[in-house]
Amino acid sequence: PPHRMLAALRERHALSLHGVCMSIGAPGALDGRHLERFRDLVRRYEPALVSEHLAWSSHGGAFFNDLLPLPYTRATLERVCAHIDQVQEVIGRPLLLENPATYVAFASSTLGEAEFLRAVARRTGCGLLLDINNVFVSATNHGYSAEGYLDDFPLDQVGEIHLAGHSEQRDDEGEPLLIDSHDRAVAQPVWDLYRSVIERIGPTPTLIEWDSDLPDWPALRAQAQAARDILREELHHVA
Repeated sequence: PPHRMLAALRERHALSLHGVCMSIGAPGALDGRHLERFRDLVRRYEPALVSEHLAWSSHGGAFFNDLLPLPYTRATLERVCAHIDQVQEVIGRPLLLENPATYVAFASSTLGEAEFLRAVARRTGCGLLLDINNVFVSATNHGYSAEGYLDDFPLDQVGEIHLAGHSEQRDDEGEPLLIDSHDRAVAQPVWDLYRSVIERIGPTPTLIEWDSDLPDWPALRAQAQAARDILREELHHVA
């Protein structure tokens, strides 16, 4: 049934294929069987865009159902670039790499996240998927400016944008802790960041991610419509 539905959608719309378990940042080799299945799906549906996460999810033969963070070092850069080169060679097309939502930072990091992503894109020829909710979540959790992060981000490499809702908690010290939960509406600060990015790079394919605690259809549609309105405003401005 999923293939029948995707085939029917593909007849009318361009698809975006978004992987979640390639484990691009894992220290070990990529899962060859998973990569082959990923390639077969790309060939079957010929999506307009193909993306994955800057994260790791597997180690020692075990798979963890999470997108875990990386230290931004030269060694990590070499490994991530090698894995992206491998994926792109197998699927025969460029990949978009998504910036993560993070809750811890590594003392061993020697590169900033935006600097790291810029280096990956330059060395591999991949594009970037900008998740603006991830930017806001990480900036709040680590105490830096989301606007400053975007000023440093290689926006000219962005091929797709993601928006999502986040939940608010407190850490052990009582400081704000945001979780990229995908279970509620997009927050206003994320909409504001989205508008500023669209004003800088122009209309860009955008996905609203809402994975659990789903509302009724009108509420979901309103989120998509809000993004569409911002895109149309920019199209009108350009025209």
